[in-house]
Formats: sequence, structure tokens, C-alpha cells
Amino acid sequence: MNRTSVELDGNSISLTNLEKLLYPAAGFTKAHVVAYYRSMSAVILPHLRDRALTLKRYPEGVEREFFFEKRCPSHRPPWVQTGEVVRSSGETLHACLVNDAATLLWVANLASLELHVPLARVSSPETPDAMVFDLDPGEPADILDAARVALLLKELLSRLQLMSLVKTSGQKGLHVLVPLNTPAATFVATKEFSRTVALILEKNYPELVTARMAREARRGRVFINWSQNDPSLTMVCVYSLRGQEKPSVSFPIEWQQLEQAVAAGAAWGLPVLAPEAMLRTEQRGDLFRQLLEKRQQLPHL
Repeated sequence: MNRTSVELDGNSISLTNLEKLLYPAAGFTKAHVVAYYRSMSAVILPHLRDRALTLKRYPEGVEREFFFEKRCPSHRPPWVQTGEVVRSSGETLHACLVNDAATLLWVANLASLELHVPLARVSSPETPDAMVFDLDPGEPADILDAARVALLLKELLSRLQLMSLVKTSGQKGLHVLVPLNTPAATFVATKEFSRTVALILEKNYPELVTARMAREARRGRVFINWSQNDPSLTMVCVYSLRGQEKPSVSFPIEWQQLEQAVAAGAAWGLPVLAPEAMLRTEQRGDLFRQLLEKRQQLPHL
């Protein structure tokens, strides 16, 4: 096993097998993965901070088997912070908290290409910081259909005086998020609100939208997955890599860009790959910072 050590913020990180191809079709190695997360640390760390991390690991690359890991590995360095998570069964586990760049690189070295986090912080597990609409197009619907639904969502939410943000899932869908950042927020409220909104859009656009989870209801429509608003569930973090053939990224998209793509009938800028993600954030910083800053309350429907 090839091994090298790097020093970061006073911590020594052991990096192994950096030459291993984790995205073989793209020639993207573990060294590229580590470099990506190091480059993106300034923008991704605020979105990971104090959230119980679920690692999705691809030790032999994206073409081979992967596994999820909710417990922080026992072989972690002593400087890796953890948070206590109580599961619905009553079981307690300790999850990794990625609160610094050294921990982020250590996680990347585990071939955890995808970083999944809950909508709440470990210190306030019943208080979501945001509400999410997970838009999943069922074939033959595609990401442009998801974009049409995202724009409908934005318009409806705007009428309710709610600002929203959108990002690619890094796969075939989109995530529309509504920042809350208020201690009054609850998962009961966000789940009921998002379900109601999904049903409204399903009623008004039955050929395009479904709020039903059944597979047969999704074909040719965009499923608005409102059930993601749950304290026990996680979603891929903004700026995380995805385990696709190419190193795609769950990346913020400006509403104007989405409108232009729909008007042109072409998925311009979708998906976003790692090199472009690094370039865009180098030029413009965290395009999703309002998710952490904007304070909003859900109105009564």
C-alpha cells in the first residue's frame, strides 16, 4: 500500500493509494478526489459543520460495490470530532462531524466520494435548518422536466413570501431548498407543508408532477419527494461528489440559468463536473450561502 502523510492545521493525515482510479472512465484518481475536496473546503465545510455525516464509500471505485457508513470508523484519528445520534430504535451511535479541512481530507481518503447529511445539526436534531423538495424525474422524463417543476415550485413559494434555492442532485434530478434557520422550525411542519405544496402542483400539473411514491405513478413525471423532510433521513450535501461514471457534483444553479435551459430545451450547465465546480467557486465563492443565512418562517396554508 502506497502511503504519504500531509500536515494540515497541525494535524497529520495519512493518505493511501492516491493513484487508484476511482472514476476509471474519466481517469479521476483518489488523488483527484482529495484535491477536489481540499480545493472546495472553504465552501463545503459550512454546510457540513455539526451535521452527523453518512459516508458513501467506493473503495474500489464507482464501477464496483459501495457501502454506507453511519458510524464514524473506530480507526479515526483522535482529532476527528463525533456527534451522538439516537436512532428511532433507541440505539445510539457516534457519527463523524466534518468541522475542519483535515477531517474532510481524512474522509476523502476513505473513498467516501459522497457526503450525506441531515437537515438538522447534531445539537438540535429535531430542528431542520431548511425544507427540501427532492425532484426525481421518472423516465422518459429528464432533468429539464425537473427544471420545469423547480421553476413552478419557485413561483409558488415566492407567492408565499418564501425564498428558495436550487442545486443539481449530481445525478438526474434537482433539489429545491427553502432556508429556515429558526428555532421554531419542526420536521412535522416542514413535512406537512412540503406534502401540501407537492399535492397542489400534482393537481394543477398532473401530466408533469406526481407526489406519489409508487413507481408506476412516476413514469414520465417528476416525483416531488416531500418525505425527505424527516429527522432520520439524509441527503447529499451541496458540493459533494457523486458516484457516477464521471465525477459529477451536487452543485448550486442560479434560477436564471435554469430558466434559460428550459427556454432553450437544452440542459446547459447540467450536470456540473468537478473541474467546473472548482472553477465556479473560485470565481464566485459559496453560491449556496443563503441556505445558512436566510431566516424564514413557514406560513399557514
